[in-house]
Amino acid sequence: MSDILAENLSGKSVMGSDGTELGMLYNITMDLSSGKLRDLVIDPDEQLPAHTVEFDSNDAGQFLVPVSRVQAVKDYIVVQR
Repeated sequence: MSDILAENLSGKSVMGSDGTELGMLYNITMDLSSGKLRDLVIDPDEQLPAHTVEFDSNDAGQFLVPVSRVQAVKDYIVVQR
């Protein structure tokens, strides 16, 4: 995957590989000791029932999607479901 500036990802829509719109990218977490990206933090789509998503969520109800599940970044960020 080519390099992409973080500022270009802010507010980008996130879609599952099955075509389900998961929501909008809110933030990205990182392991401070290694510098590796850890999770995409996604504000969930209001119409998406949370029980249909297998990703962990934080206390604010945002989905935590491991960066390793990212398949493509174009018009949408596509993640493996």
